[in-house]
Amino acid sequence: MKIAFKAVSDVGRKRKGNEDSLVTNPEQRLFVVADGMGGHAAGEIASKVAVDSINEFVCLTSGDQEITWPFGLDDTISYDGNRLKTAVRFANRKVLEATKEKSEYEGMATTVAAVLVDGASANLGHVGDSRIYLFRAGELSQLTSDHSWVNEQLLNGIISAEQARTHPLRNVVTRALGGKADLQVDMQTHAVKPEDVLLLCSDGLTTMVPDEHIARILNDAGADIDAGADALVAEANARGGEDNITVLLLHFAE
Repeated sequence: MKIAFKAVSDVGRKRKGNEDSLVTNPEQRLFVVADGMGGHAAGEIASKVAVDSINEFVCLTSGDQEITWPFGLDDTISYDGNRLKTAVRFANRKVLEATKEKSEYEGMATTVAAVLVDGASANLGHVGDSRIYLFRAGELSQLTSDHSWVNEQLLNGIISAEQARTHPLRNVVTRALGGKADLQVDMQTHAVKPEDVLLLCSDGLTTMVPDEHIARILNDAGADIDAGADALVAEANARGGEDNITVLLLHFAE
């Protein structure tokens, strides 16, 4: 399966710096988006450490199944699934180590949404409220479930979807890299088809642009993922651009 990709990261209209980071590694078929949190630009450090560490581990394990696995192997998922899951946990360790380097780094953390493609299988790893969507045949499906306080209230039926969209605590994340050592990584595998599009994004897109509008923009763009990514960022900014906006589109073809 061939992959075309387009990545755009924008500071938005309200923030002075960009605390989002991303990695595109087409050789390893690895794609990652991270949204950092923390004062004094520490969020930027956390997200950069995370994406670089994930990329480092995936590269390190390419073609070398004899390497030492720092957290053991999960026999319920594939080899590439293990590569990605371990890479995220490895990145969590690196972020935790970085928090000790300077006092202003204390408490910094980051979300991660990552895809590692193996043939026609996309391995997804996810922590926090950055999201991964599948756009297939004109339909948009959210594949990840936010690790956030608001989403937990929504899933428990305490608040409605409309309340969740505008809730003052909607940015409170309940799981992130840099939080604790025994990080849980949500893993899943999806079979991809020709003309499928995967969207990885920070919440700077999804808090500004409803899913139905994301679907419309992707439908209008079709296979032109350059135009689609630019249009998604432009729409988030047009609606206020209250946070950094990172969009990464993957288009699959035979």
